Amino acid sequence: MMECRRMGAALLVLLLGHLASALEVPLDLPQPPTITHQSPKDYIIDPRENIIIHCDAKGKPHPSFSWTRNGTHYDIDQDPNVSMRPHSGTLVVDISREKAEYYEGVYQCTVRNKHGTAVSNNIVVRQPRSPLWSKEKIKPIVVQEGVSLVLPCRPPAGFPPPIVFWMDNYFQRLPQSSRVSQSLNGDLYFTNVLQEDSRNDYICYARFPHTQTIQQKQPITVRVFKMDAINDTMAAFYNDTDLFSEEPVYERRPTFLIPSTPSSSKMVLRGQVLEMECIAEGLPTPEISWAKVSGDLPATRVSFLHYQKTLRIVNVSESDAGDYRCTAKNMLGSAHHIIRVTVKAAPYWISSPPRNLVLAPGENGVLTCRASGTPKPSISWAMNGIPIENSPMDLSRKVEDDTIIFTDIQTGSSAVYQCNISNEFGYLLANTFVNVLSEPPRVLTPANQVYQVIKNHRALMDCSSFGSPIPKVTWFKDSRSGTLDGETYNLHDNGTLEIRIAQARNSGKYTCVARNSLGIYENHVYLEVKEPTRILKQPEYREVQRGMSAVFECKVKHDPSLMPIMTWLKDDGELPDDERLIVDSDSLTIIDVTENDAGVYTCIMNTSLDHDSASAELRVVEATPPPAVVYERPEPPTDLELTDQKKRSVQLTWTPGDEHNSPILKFLIQYEDSLHHRAVWFNLTEVPGTKTTAHLKLSPYAHYTFRVLALNAVGFSRPSFPSRMYKTEPAAPDENPMDVQGFGTEHDNLVISWKPLTSLQSNGPGLHYKVMWRQKAMDSYWTTVTVVNNSRFVVSGTPTFVPYEIRVQAVNDHGAAPEPAIAHGYSGEDLPLAAPGNVQVLVLNSTLAEVHWDPVPHKLIRGYLKGYKVYYWRDHGLHKHNSHHEQVLTFSGNHSHGMLPGLHPFSFYSFNVRVFNGKGEGPPSPTKQFETPEGVPGVPSSLLITNPNLDTLKLEWTPPRDHNGHIIGYTLKYQPVNNTNELGPVRLMSLPADVTEVTLNNLKYSTRYKFYLNARTIKGEGSAISEEALTAFDEAVASRQVDIATQGWFIGLMCAIALLILILLIICFIQRNKGGKYPVKEKEDAHTDPEFQPMKDDDCTFGEYSDNEDHKPLKGSRTPSNGTVKRDDSDDSLVDYGEGGDGQFNEDGSFIGQYSGKSTSRDTAEGHESSEAPSPVNAMNSLNSFV
Repeated sequence: MMECRRMGAALLVLLLGHLASALEVPLDLPQPPTITHQSPKDYIIDPRENIIIHCDAKGKPHPSFSWTRNGTHYDIDQDPNVSMRPHSGTLVVDISREKAEYYEGVYQCTVRNKHGTAVSNNIVVRQPRSPLWSKEKIKPIVVQEGVSLVLPCRPPAGFPPPIVFWMDNYFQRLPQSSRVSQSLNGDLYFTNVLQEDSRNDYICYARFPHTQTIQQKQPITVRVFKMDAINDTMAAFYNDTDLFSEEPVYERRPTFLIPSTPSSSKMVLRGQVLEMECIAEGLPTPEISWAKVSGDLPATRVSFLHYQKTLRIVNVSESDAGDYRCTAKNMLGSAHHIIRVTVKAAPYWISSPPRNLVLAPGENGVLTCRASGTPKPSISWAMNGIPIENSPMDLSRKVEDDTIIFTDIQTGSSAVYQCNISNEFGYLLANTFVNVLSEPPRVLTPANQVYQVIKNHRALMDCSSFGSPIPKVTWFKDSRSGTLDGETYNLHDNGTLEIRIAQARNSGKYTCVARNSLGIYENHVYLEVKEPTRILKQPEYREVQRGMSAVFECKVKHDPSLMPIMTWLKDDGELPDDERLIVDSDSLTIIDVTENDAGVYTCIMNTSLDHDSASAELRVVEATPPPAVVYERPEPPTDLELTDQKKRSVQLTWTPGDEHNSPILKFLIQYEDSLHHRAVWFNLTEVPGTKTTAHLKLSPYAHYTFRVLALNAVGFSRPSFPSRMYKTEPAAPDENPMDVQGFGTEHDNLVISWKPLTSLQSNGPGLHYKVMWRQKAMDSYWTTVTVVNNSRFVVSGTPTFVPYEIRVQAVNDHGAAPEPAIAHGYSGEDLPLAAPGNVQVLVLNSTLAEVHWDPVPHKLIRGYLKGYKVYYWRDHGLHKHNSHHEQVLTFSGNHSHGMLPGLHPFSFYSFNVRVFNGKGEGPPSPTKQFETPEGVPGVPSSLLITNPNLDTLKLEWTPPRDHNGHIIGYTLKYQPVNNTNELGPVRLMSLPADVTEVTLNNLKYSTRYKFYLNARTIKGEGSAISEEALTAFDEAVASRQVDIATQGWFIGLMCAIALLILILLIICFIQRNKGGKYPVKEKEDAHTDPEFQPMKDDDCTFGEYSDNEDHKPLKGSRTPSNGTVKRDDSDDSLVDYGEGGDGQFNEDGSFIGQYSGKSTSRDTAEGHESSEAPSPVNAMNSLNSFV
């Protein structure tokens, strides 16, 4: 009987399974709560930040939230540190006033509305812990070379467990190898130690990620000794006595350090990571290998760590259970170990968690909670958080193990059901609701959505719907001739329509219709089938010499409506960031190729729907010595082809000609329009020399022929042969004439002009212009004329200078250009009718006046106001009559005043003001007069100085030419000037106006004087005129001055001095010829070479002689730079110096050699420069020539 029930339940699940499909209930409809976000079951918090425990949900009406903590109700209102986020159940715990560990515990969130109750998982909140390392004193480890060694780490037991690693004092990771490696528990294992392992900084570190702390163990010192070396050393020290009887370590077969027993077992949970390790000791170092005894290792999930010592399997499944054998092997043997692995499983869903169920009143449905685990888990049900056995009785509900069956459900049976599946390793908790609704159908897919698909690919169009009862979806295309079914179409249970192989004919409008017993709903979508992207010209293999350029072409054909993106790869990676690699729309150019550029290059053309790719290899070879290079112009391009032809564009491709050893820099594309300009070629565009295609924009109504020229460093190639003709269809003009203007040439006309369109801009035959105008601000109608073959039109009979609005529109046989912009202009100007009024003048000073006037009204100007002109003239000066010519000052713009600068003081002026426009000047204003006041006078016209005597000078002058007022006197200043142009004290004289000459007495004889003379008016002194003059020379005083060089007593004195010097020279010469010692220095503390000084050229005198008491070097002699001399040279005689080999006598007996002493450190050449002895005979000859 029980078996029949189970079979019936299974059949009911199959029959009603489509009703349990996941339905998304629109939020505007009543529904029980659904938890959308919750914190993980094991929640490790950060103790430095606030604790946030998430619980978010949706429902209609919006649900309320409550919490339990450690199984009892948690009243958050009683805890000032805890708050709940608005419209959410998320808890925020402020830990600034309470330690985080106070809030450790098990939390559960409950979500309610009137349709049901959902509960969250049990959220275990725990604080991470990183306890300190226990203090310990670690003694140095002394081991013999070749033995195995284990350095324990034993980190503190924190939560979660720390990550362990070994480093040295310099925070560098210790090197590990197949001989030295770290075990899973953190210990450091040496399969055998070497002397190089000796060090004092083996440091184990433990990192606690959640607390972001790192702790270190005390450093471990390891000392490795070699037994043979110690015995040899100690035996030599103690007369060959062997003090160490321990034998050296020899090679040995492997034995396991981990695991230590012949076999072991390990349990792992399904879905977790299985790690097994085998660490062996031995000499030589053994190699580790792994195998599964009862099968093969899972190749995609297995990896080997720590130099094969650790076997790691991720995402463990039941098939991974069994026996695993690890083998350690070296040249002396092997060892084996068996690890038996058992796989257990916490509960897990077999297919998926139970889904929400939406039923209409009277319908049937099933909730299924299918899960598995090892050991087999138990299943319990609850409704709205209450065990189902304690829930209100519902006759439509029947619970059978992992299934709840609803039959003829009625309104009011909505609820949230909890399915809890658990075993000793964990639990699963699922909330699923049953919602009883009566709702007409609606389509949730957005209306008028456009789907795009590549031709020959699968197309999927969504029709997500909702209704209760569940609506039935049908599809129609275009005219709705019938539902879509058959081999071409496939309708999925969720309403999606699939077209297995889309073709161009499948493009169009599709309608999906959702129906149930309560109504019908339609939705329209569109399908566009696109052409696939294909690479037409693939990159080709290139073998390029180093230093040359390589070009890979990648020409693509794609659907015109899709925007392609070209990407290049090198060896399946990104292109190097190198400016030598130039990427264009259809090519990759590598200039100055190097060996590093060799590899496989791939071009990938991506669109939003598909892609295509192609690859080619670049091989770089050494450059061979090139022959003599001849540079020429390139050959013309060939094979011109027009593709991608559109109304206003075309793509031109070509094949480059021979470069003739000079790379092509660019291509010039020209066109001929045989319709408008036959046999005339125009430049259209340029493209870089690496490209061989160009997208050309064209104008309508033209007969295009194209040609291409290539340019290299030598010059342009010949033009290519023309392409075939490409005719564009006529169209209405795209633009209107530019530079539209309106102006007048006469006072009663308006000239409208514009820049006509070119033949290419006309876009079609029958080009003419629609000219429109109207007076501005009069709300009048537009007057329109048609103008052909002209670019101006004259409107006659217009009012004078009236603003107009103007439009000129281009029209041809195919239509008119867009609405033209409005231009503004004025009809013709005429002379102004009125003069400025209320003209006033304000005299500011003797040379400046300010004129004011009232501007002329705009209507009376009758044109563009250019400005105002002030005409003024000097009638006469008040000092004497003299008339001047008329002067004009122009003030541009709308001015009402202006300055008259540069006026003459003490004068009478007249002036008037006139306005002017583009046509000319208006009438003058009434003439006004004004006087300028006195000013300072001008400079006197002349100043003459006559009759110079010993102490008198006469000055004569003429008055200034410009009096600028009444002259009331003159001021004379004068001062002496010495031979160095320094000025003496100033003397001043004030003279009356009627005086024009004056005689100055009591001046110094033979003295130069400087005079300044200026005139004065009541306004002050004018500029001065200056002159200089010299008083007479006194001959009597000059005759008393005698030249001392002509006096007899001076001549006699000079002769006596010369004779005395001559006698001294003769005595010295005779003394030296006798061979006697010549004392140079008698005192031992001053040593320098004795020399006679040559006669000085500048004053014809002899240099000083330094005797034995002077202690100074001879003038002109060279001494060491530090001012010292050698002591052992102080007693040398002239004979000693002569015997040095460098001394010699002239024919006259004079000594001309060097006597530099016996020191060998002095250079011969330097001695000749610094200490050559002068000849007494030559000295006398020089004196005789002077005398």
